Amino acid sequence: MSVRLKLTLTYAGFLMVAGVLLLAAVWLFLLRYVPDRAALVVPDAAGPLVHGVFPVRSRLLAVFAPRAAVVLGVLLAFGLVGGWLLAGRVLAPLTRITEATRLAATGSLAHRIDLPGHQDEFRELADAFDAMLARLEAHVAEQQRFAANASHELRTPLAVSKALLDVAAADPGRDVDQVLDRLRAVNTRAIDLTEALLLLGRVEQRSFAREPVDLSLLAEEATETLLPLAEQHGVTVETDGEVSPALGSPALLLQLTTNLVHNAVVHNLPGGGSVRVSTDLAPGGAVLTVENTGEPLAPELLPTLVEPFRRGTDRIRTDHPGTGLGLAIVRSIAHAHDGTLTLAPRPGGGLRVRVELPGAPPAGG
Repeated sequence: MSVRLKLTLTYAGFLMVAGVLLLAAVWLFLLRYVPDRAALVVPDAAGPLVHGVFPVRSRLLAVFAPRAAVVLGVLLAFGLVGGWLLAGRVLAPLTRITEATRLAATGSLAHRIDLPGHQDEFRELADAFDAMLARLEAHVAEQQRFAANASHELRTPLAVSKALLDVAAADPGRDVDQVLDRLRAVNTRAIDLTEALLLLGRVEQRSFAREPVDLSLLAEEATETLLPLAEQHGVTVETDGEVSPALGSPALLLQLTTNLVHNAVVHNLPGGGSVRVSTDLAPGGAVLTVENTGEPLAPELLPTLVEPFRRGTDRIRTDHPGTGLGLAIVRSIAHAHDGTLTLAPRPGGGLRVRVELPGAPPAGG
């Protein structure tokens, strides 16, 4: 049976029960004041009056029962018709939600229920469904842009390799070592990009184990690894902070820290720039902060920095192209660890990135 039919039968059933109880109460009320038998003077069919003792209750029941049955029949009909109409009116918002669900199942995520009326359970359900559709639509659009950008980025090194091979084939006297060096550089970039894409996909699936990790040790390891790159760019790197235990994957959190420090080094001033990496404790968590000098950043530009493939001159002038996935991977790793990523411009230029992660439980806790 449909929900509407079930509600109709429920309404009619309750109405019938109420009617039976009401008639029973009337009958009991009458029994209190009506004796079982009474002496009455009643006219006889032949005409004269007849004196005698007659059963009053049985005569009353004979009169009351048919009328009670008629009342119950009217109540049943009224309950079925009224219940059907009332159930349809109550379930009308659910019908709109069902239609929106069917449209979403076919891929139409732009449709919204926009349920009018007062704030009730159906309105809350419809608003929650609309919010879910909005998030799904934004996520699908982001995934489509990501797939298009990834295809473009992966096609570029392949096209460059093909062009180099075509030129080498057309010019047999060309320096082979030069062609090999360029092919090696292009191939290295393609490998880096592919590994970044695989890492991003693994992070979004959250297929990793969690264990206590000290962010201060990861900060030291990342800065030591990237110290030659910082020296090459003329950037000084400073690390400070206290022990900051977090809960997560050591490898992924090291990748997060390395990406942040790498981004801070290559997107810096042409010379004399600086990077500061610090760790701290927060209520219920641990904080990693990476800030670097650089050109002034407009606040409206900050949300675009974590989008995939927004790299290089799209943000700050630099001669290091990167893969365009550095901060996108940072955001994914932070979210996969139930953490938050906050970007803010520094007053004197440059960027401040703050990552807050859930803290590790006390040892033995």
